[in-house]
Amino acid sequence: MILIYEAIGATGQRTSDTVEAADSKEAVGLLRRRGLFVTRIEEQREKKSSRTPARKASRTLRLPLNTLMLFTRQMAMLLRAGSAVVPAIAAIRRQMKRAEHEAVLGRLVSDLEEGSTLTEAFQAHPRTFDPVYCAIVAAGEASGTLAEMFDRLALMVGKRRAIRKKVIGTFAYPVLLIVMCIHILFVLLMFVLPRFAGMFDQLGVETPASTQLLLACGSFAQTNWPFMAGGAAGLAILGAYLLTSAAGKQWLINIQLSIPILGRLRSRLIQGQIFRTVGTLLESRVDLLDTLALARQATRNRSYQRLFDKLQDTVTSGGQLSAAFDESKLVEPYVCQAVRTGEDSGNLGGAVSYCADILDETNEELIQVVTKLVEPIILIGMGLVVGGVAISLFLPLFDLTSAMN
Repeated sequence: MILIYEAIGATGQRTSDTVEAADSKEAVGLLRRRGLFVTRIEEQREKKSSRTPARKASRTLRLPLNTLMLFTRQMAMLLRAGSAVVPAIAAIRRQMKRAEHEAVLGRLVSDLEEGSTLTEAFQAHPRTFDPVYCAIVAAGEASGTLAEMFDRLALMVGKRRAIRKKVIGTFAYPVLLIVMCIHILFVLLMFVLPRFAGMFDQLGVETPASTQLLLACGSFAQTNWPFMAGGAAGLAILGAYLLTSAAGKQWLINIQLSIPILGRLRSRLIQGQIFRTVGTLLESRVDLLDTLALARQATRNRSYQRLFDKLQDTVTSGGQLSAAFDESKLVEPYVCQAVRTGEDSGNLGGAVSYCADILDETNEELIQVVTKLVEPIILIGMGLVVGGVAISLFLPLFDLTSAMN
């Protein structure tokens, strides 16, 4: 039979052509002996005009991270048990409770039944299956090891979910405290302070400067609250718009990195995600240059993007990754040493994945430290704000009581 293939050469150049072989496995072996890494191979057939759904990307349908992790784990389990791809996805689809999630898997099944490869079907849903995910699946399709690749993907997605869950859990309570503090101040300004202002006027109490400032703020808020609410809503909309832009996201990342402890945590989280991606791709037998390109695409931080640009240039010119890592201040020193050891031993993927494991462990410890520091700081801040307001309100009453006695 004649098969169409796409492959990557030893220099990292992509190529596509046809090859004649008994089956796809024989063709992959033949191409490997030519020094080509096959990313896609299928039997040549007549073009069909109806085969368009897998090529058309869906920008609306998506699976959340929790559902993606469940899907990936179940795919690995079913493929290990000997199931074919289409029945496996159809079985998982029947378990979905939300119509949107069921629609994603239903479209995957339709694309596969119309002749698309699994990689092409995934690429039609870029909001769910990112380029790294698709590249690992493509490597599994080319080598006939889809079950193993889904195992790797399940581990990678599971680690990503665990870290995200810990980060959200760390900052959920402090954010709740801040929201409560804002609500308390709102109630004081809008309802409590006006009553105290009227009482002070009736009693003729002389108020200190702090109380006068507080009463002035309350009077201003009560008089101009529609404008304040509109301004706050406008600022929220403007902030949301700016932070969805590339420049706004980069600005937010730079702010996070500049905060002493939070910046260190953010940097380590970025490193953990990057090296988990690189290790998984290399262990999935994806070409090194493609791995670096995908890892660069997976991060939004421009500093790390520039680092991976330099890494790609180093590899293209025949240099070693460890040398480029040594020149960078973005990467932990032990990671540089592990990369050098992995290059020398020929197990670069395993070495990088081990670094990702260590980074995940240290990140968990750092998250606990941040949690222990942030919560008391916010509680102390709330106490100072609310306590200061209370003292400013009751201090004139104490003075009046003392004068009457």
